[in-house]
Amino acid sequence: MGVLFLPEAARRCVRGLVAALAAVAITAFPLAAAAQSLEWAVKASFLYKFGPFIEWPASAFPAPSSPFVICVFGADPFGDLLDEAARGQTVAGHPVVVRRIESVQGPVDCQVVFVSRSRRQSPAEALRALRGLPVLTVTDARQGIDGGIIHFVVQDGRVRFTIDNGLARAGGLVLSSKLLALATTPQRGAD
Repeated sequence: MGVLFLPEAARRCVRGLVAALAAVAITAFPLAAAAQSLEWAVKASFLYKFGPFIEWPASAFPAPSSPFVICVFGADPFGDLLDEAARGQTVAGHPVVVRRIESVQGPVDCQVVFVSRSRRQSPAEALRALRGLPVLTVTDARQGIDGGIIHFVVQDGRVRFTIDNGLARAGGLVLSSKLLALATTPQRGAD
């Protein structure tokens, strides 16, 4: 097999192409990370923005002055994004507070629980423990977890969600028609 000799102009072109491909490869990772960070920022803001579209039973709040608590069960995919999104927000006059929890055994002092993976308790066990309580459970397709009242999915590059209205009603939550209309189809348990 012979050695291919390229004129200087062709060698510069090949070197430029290699450099461009290297630059794309190097910058693709931060762009992917930025897109994923943006996705989690959108999901974080949804967690408190769902609140005004839900009618909560009186038993959901220990006292009229109690905060609106968003809990993250298990591993926290949000980092500081959720804390930043919730800072200074209120839901129906209740200040929004974020808490992290590692297990669920029964009633919790949370209005919203984002269910992630945990070393102490499986997501399925946590969801079973929360079923029937006035707690909005939220799961995420990217994490391979399903079974919450609201389930995040990404479609066409946008964060969307499905709703299991039957689970919501079982917990005494009444979801507004506006929230139901924003959900992707199908809506399980819809009237």
